[in-house]
Amino acid sequence: MQAARGASLNPSEPTEPVGPTPARGLRFQLVFWGVALLGVLVDQSSKVWAEETLSGRGTVKVAGDFFGWHLTHNPGAAFSMGTTFTEALSVIAICAVVVVLYFARRLGSTGWALGLGFLLAGVAGNLIDRLTRDPGFLRGHVVDFMALPHWPIFNVADVCINVAAAIIVIQTIRGLRLDGTRHD
Repeated sequence: MQAARGASLNPSEPTEPVGPTPARGLRFQLVFWGVALLGVLVDQSSKVWAEETLSGRGTVKVAGDFFGWHLTHNPGAAFSMGTTFTEALSVIAICAVVVVLYFARRLGSTGWALGLGFLLAGVAGNLIDRLTRDPGFLRGHVVDFMALPHWPIFNVADVCINVAAAIIVIQTIRGLRLDGTRHD
């Protein structure tokens, strides 16, 4: 007779719970929401700082020609693509937030909690700009202010999205599912 997964044939050996227990599930939710809320807070605060500090200043060098601050307001996506589709980008971002929240309910892994938390922070951070900034609701321009040579100007939300992508790729390569179980 086979033992149930996670159970031991030897009664003196401890058994590991299969999947997230309520306490573990709460821990993953706290990681997810903590990362997401902290990411949005840092993103929005940095954008306020950038607008108050960098308006009309051109590029402010921070690390020589390698990194600087340069305030811009972007109606499009990365590389200023889709500048005439701001409303569509806003709707896509709203859908992305809903999808992330849907999948976050099944978290069973710290890695996935971090990945989805960073993803929510990034998407929500830029969505807040599109909903609240000029020229208006769903048409707001995203505040970008970090500049690298030969690269589009970006913000903290963009960094969060890239960190999320890296974590999600790593989790996938490791064979770890969203619920914490492994692929065979």
